[in-house]
Amino acid sequence: MIRTLLLAASFVAAAGATASGQTAAPQPQPAAELRPSEVLKTPVLRAHVEVTGELVRIGDVIDNAGAAADIAIYRSPDLGTTGALPTATVLAALRAHQVIGVDTRDISEITVTRLARTLSAKEIEQQVIRTLQQRHSLGEAEDITVNFDRDVETKTLPAAYAGALQLVSERFDLRSGRFDISYEIAGGQGTAPARLRVTGTAIETVMATVLTRPVQRNDVIKASDIATERRPKSEVASDAVARDAAIGMQVRQTLRGGQVLRSADLSKPDLVLRDQAVTLIYRAAGLYLTARGKALDTGAEGDVVSVLNLQSKRTITGTVVGRGQVAITVISPRVVASATKPE
Repeated sequence: MIRTLLLAASFVAAAGATASGQTAAPQPQPAAELRPSEVLKTPVLRAHVEVTGELVRIGDVIDNAGAAADIAIYRSPDLGTTGALPTATVLAALRAHQVIGVDTRDISEITVTRLARTLSAKEIEQQVIRTLQQRHSLGEAEDITVNFDRDVETKTLPAAYAGALQLVSERFDLRSGRFDISYEIAGGQGTAPARLRVTGTAIETVMATVLTRPVQRNDVIKASDIATERRPKSEVASDAVARDAAIGMQVRQTLRGGQVLRSADLSKPDLVLRDQAVTLIYRAAGLYLTARGKALDTGAEGDVVSVLNLQSKRTITGTVVGRGQVAITVISPRVVASATKPE
């Protein structure tokens, strides 16, 4: 490094002498002092290098590269990847271009990362959803399920392609849900835009209560019999039942596993069955009596059914109030005041 500095100083001094010889006779001059900007700075090795192009240049791997900064010495790693180079190998490549005296700062190797723009499959899916929402007034993003015709993998582009996905063309069939969409991403000046085309189906979905197993007529729905999952909106009727509302209800007919539950499929569970022994409950002001009876009808809670009082053998009506229980309302006699005027 000392030799390089001396040669530079001699060159500056000689140039000064030549310039003065053109205007006057040579005169003894004091030794010129180098300004701070003219002092050659020590090249310093970088431990971590980031590049955007296909080549690694001297100015990428060292600071203070000077005029040699633009000289290419290696090919860059693949887009979005990182490679390592031993320091000795880097120094040998620098010496081949007369770059010496490099301060390595005791670095044993350097890493070189080629910067890139990555588009994940999730980002592409979300962009498709936004496009369909904006152009076709579909529901919320979480209610749209996208299925691509081919698996969409992460796209890796040069770092210059940093812009947003711009829509080029779009076709969408509302009935089938099929789409064909093309986008492009602008690159740097003088580069062609990167293009991306995706095809598949997009279906608007809703949360629905579905059976986890087949059920038979008159079965009562338990929590383990049902689950909540997304289904195409076209498969879910307007009278679909919420999960909590379905628990404890009775099935009107045989249903298969995986079927979406509707209110028409369910009814209140029968608490009283025809020919079943029931308890008759008589209520009146200050009166509470029970008797044995026989149901003549089947009914759910709140239904009015006919029952036979086994003691009196009379058929009466009452309201189902619980499992095997029918309430009988007793009408208390009213005392009618005499209209005769006192004498």
